[in-house]
Amino acid sequence: MNLFEEFDWRGLVYHVTEGLAAALAKERVTAYIGFDPTASSLHAGSLLTMMGLARLQRFGHSPIAIVGGGTGMIGDPKPTQERPLLSLEDIERNIEGIKPQLAKLLDFDTKINPARMINNADWLAGFDLLGFLRDTGKYFTVNYMLEKEAISRRLEGEDGISYTEFSYLLLQARDYLELFDRHHCTLQMGGSDQWGNITAGIELIRKLRGKKAHGLVWPLMTTASGAKFGKTEAGTVWLDPERTSPFKFYQFFLNTDDRDVIGYLKVFTWLDRAMIDALERTVTEAPEKREAQRTLAREVTSMVHGPNELDRAERASKVLFGGSLADASVDDILMVFDDVPATIVRVSELASFAANALVAHAGLAASKGEATRLIKQGGIYFNDRRVTDERSTFTVADAIGGRVIVLRKGQRDRRIVKLEA
Repeated sequence: MNLFEEFDWRGLVYHVTEGLAAALAKERVTAYIGFDPTASSLHAGSLLTMMGLARLQRFGHSPIAIVGGGTGMIGDPKPTQERPLLSLEDIERNIEGIKPQLAKLLDFDTKINPARMINNADWLAGFDLLGFLRDTGKYFTVNYMLEKEAISRRLEGEDGISYTEFSYLLLQARDYLELFDRHHCTLQMGGSDQWGNITAGIELIRKLRGKKAHGLVWPLMTTASGAKFGKTEAGTVWLDPERTSPFKFYQFFLNTDDRDVIGYLKVFTWLDRAMIDALERTVTEAPEKREAQRTLAREVTSMVHGPNELDRAERASKVLFGGSLADASVDDILMVFDDVPATIVRVSELASFAANALVAHAGLAASKGEATRLIKQGGIYFNDRRVTDERSTFTVADAIGGRVIVLRKGQRDRRIVKLEA
């Protein structure tokens, strides 16, 4: 298959300009996608875009990642409200955070078709207002801009749209022209919400250079329930392990709905059609085994965080789902239960806490009396061992790694006790 056929079977062709399939089949193409530096990390939704560029590179074409230091100061219009403006310092810091994440998927060192990361502030920051209006704004009518969905939707709202965000389309069109001139870039890709911006750039190239450029967009990623992909009850799933631990990242993909998993395997992994077809059969024939979900979680976690973090995430997953706490490391315990309330107890004070007092101190019961009742009912566990005597005491030797105690009430309610010198 050529690149276009690859995109097509993976469900990544939503809108496309005429002639692109032929161009991708017979020549090496330089293509770009923009990444707004609105945060110091990309997120799970960004993986779709990153994989688009990475697939393009694997098929012998040249990828450009535009990190919008210029457009980031304006912001792509959101559907309902104005974006908060970022400072130049914030944008620079965010760009530095994004660089190593792109390098996980793109090869910047190959000699044949190396990936490039370019900041569009290199040209946008140098434009003067009158020159930009004459050289770019002149070629777009207000009527044309009002037809774009992102702008028309905002005009329907109560607050309208500022001239700042209204001008974003012109800036992105200029990006395409600059990349066409500087790097012979003839393809822009992205999500379907970018189609209006992409076609604006294609029009500018046609009007000013008399040349044909192309665009390709894929469907916006949503879950089977209609929710935005990459969001959980806890918030955004980030690629930065400091923001979303590899364990939680792994769990996010492991918990994929049966209705979504095959589509995600197509767009988020390198697995071929035969392997994905085989996994699709397992979803139908043995859904309880969740083999497709496990494969998805393994492939994506290893790609983003590396095999060592994948191993840790899988060990931690076993702890969460029935494995022995005694076999887990302190780091695994803290990773699995990082959102569980924790209490610090000094090592020298541990022996002074009877079981009921420790349970109450950790907040698992409102009082020692309630803790005593729960223990007598068999509802309190110390590192997954049922506590039978409310007067029993514990030592450092009883703690996992001498540092951590996991108290549990019933099946799910937990508290962490961290021992410190």
